[in-house]
Amino acid sequence: MFDFVRNHMRKLQFILLLLILPSFGFLGLQGYKGMSEGANLSLAQVDGQPITQAEWDSARREQVEQVRRKMPTADPKLFDSPDMKKLALENLIRKRVMLTAADKLHLALTDERLRRLFATDPQFAAIRNPDGSVNKELLASQGMSSEMFAARLRQEMSTQQVLAGVSSTGFASKAAAERAVDAFFQQRQVRLQRFDPAGYVTKVAPTDAEIEQYYKDPAHAAQFQAPELANIEYVVFDVDSIKKNIPIVEDDLRRYYSENQARFTSPEERRASHILISADKALPADVRAKAKAKADDLHDKLTKNPALFAELAKKNSQDPGSAAKGGDLEYFGRGAMVKPFEEAAFALKVGELSAVVETDFGFHIIRLTDVRGGEARTFEAARPEIEAEVRQQLAQAKFAELAEDFTNLVYEQSDSLKPVIDKYKLELKAAQGVTRKPAPGAQVPVASDKFLEALFSNEVLNNKRNTPAAEVAPRQLVSGRVVKYEAARVMPLADVKEKVRSALAVTQATALARKEGEARLAQLKQAPQAELSTEPRLVSRVQMQELGQPLIEAILGADVTKAPATVGVDLGTQGYVVAQVDKVTGRDPVAADAARAAGQYAQAWAEAEAQTYYASLRNRYKVQINEKALDKALRTDNP
Repeated sequence: MFDFVRNHMRKLQFILLLLILPSFGFLGLQGYKGMSEGANLSLAQVDGQPITQAEWDSARREQVEQVRRKMPTADPKLFDSPDMKKLALENLIRKRVMLTAADKLHLALTDERLRRLFATDPQFAAIRNPDGSVNKELLASQGMSSEMFAARLRQEMSTQQVLAGVSSTGFASKAAAERAVDAFFQQRQVRLQRFDPAGYVTKVAPTDAEIEQYYKDPAHAAQFQAPELANIEYVVFDVDSIKKNIPIVEDDLRRYYSENQARFTSPEERRASHILISADKALPADVRAKAKAKADDLHDKLTKNPALFAELAKKNSQDPGSAAKGGDLEYFGRGAMVKPFEEAAFALKVGELSAVVETDFGFHIIRLTDVRGGEARTFEAARPEIEAEVRQQLAQAKFAELAEDFTNLVYEQSDSLKPVIDKYKLELKAAQGVTRKPAPGAQVPVASDKFLEALFSNEVLNNKRNTPAAEVAPRQLVSGRVVKYEAARVMPLADVKEKVRSALAVTQATALARKEGEARLAQLKQAPQAELSTEPRLVSRVQMQELGQPLIEAILGADVTKAPATVGVDLGTQGYVVAQVDKVTGRDPVAADAARAAGQYAQAWAEAEAQTYYASLRNRYKVQINEKALDKALRTDNP
């Protein structure tokens, strides 16, 4: 309620050069003038100034690039519809109207205000250097200089002022806001009588003549149509297909093993026990000295009798996690302990006792109890893994180079896939019953919209060509061709008679339900005080429950000046509903905060006023759209 209108150039370059140069010599300036006139074709005018096709093309390219930067996987074809192209022109017109108005109303920003705005507005924080200057490198990455940025910012802020005076001063009276909020959050007590087509199916019996007539009706043809199907063959060109054909040199594998030997060595782990006498580094020196003395005393005892380690650890260690286990820390690798502890533990031999080790936690006595890991696999043992890794790396590096050749070959020899199969030793694969849109559960490549669009193109279907190489996954190209094609067709009546009968029965049952519903509505209108026998219920736009938007709108739109008010609502195949509105009961108690809703109403009102003001500016500055030129541009568009 509150929402308002708010791929093959390298090999063609030489041929193109041979074609272009003579054409310039033959056509001369006249040909160039024709192209220039096309670019300068005026699609619209604002205040007598043209908006050219070149400007329109540039705006659309910038629009696509902005979306690509934010959503790299977005399909540019989203912008190819006539509506999106017209929207791009409308945006250009709006911008030109705003710039014209800003100039006529003398709303340009001073240099000082522009600097202050850039220095203080949070939206520019990402492109401000710590000293407050503009980040020129970031701007350059977006194709702008600091001067271009300043000019664009000045334009944007100037044009914002055109509507700001209207939108910021928009006013909606309290009474109007209250009425709008009341209407939106209003509850009504209503009784409903449903006429469900499911209850009438047993009351209809379509005849053979009716079934045939329903089947022949062009409006129903799509219901009994078999989809177009294609049996295809295709090849997949990816890193895996390159990898199996990469030659491997033994010396390269041994060099890789030597350079990455650490990766083929299991990490060494050590098992140790310790006794900790806690003494935080922040404690006074005398307190830490006492702790150190205690640790030294324990160390002396252990030096004389190492067998006492577990017993002394249980009695004296202040590490609650290991004391009860005789100081056992289980196995640990490098990086698991603080550095002084780790260095001492990894310097010991099994059964050896360390000196007293000081860490931030206090003083430790460490005994190494076991060592495991650290063994290096031989080259022969690691060779399969090394070969797989080297093949993968070489294939990835070669993919970009070979992908262009694959793309060119399936295009240049488009009457067969055999040339690419032979050259790259690819496997010919097949798929049956492929449809124009991905089928549920389909896998790549027949789950790729791009590949399917190419498969069902006129060039591939009619001329029996390979599809252009389509990227269906990262580093995975596919080209295919149609072996057998069946166009969409209406199936014979004999094959779909039961389906037709069922569809017709639903249609007849729906009509019967509607007829009885309308009759009931007429009865109630003749006897306004008669009540429906169903239980009353409260409904609102906030709590539509299972009723749905059309029924709710009909209930809330009924005239209740003379209650009860009765309305009938045709819900199509969902049946017919008679609704009797007994009374209005005020706002729904679970509705949003009324004050906030009123604020949203006022904001929407202000925006509506701003849009009205913009419409007046369009009229004032005589916006004209050259429909003939626009239609031509839409048909020949290739920015």
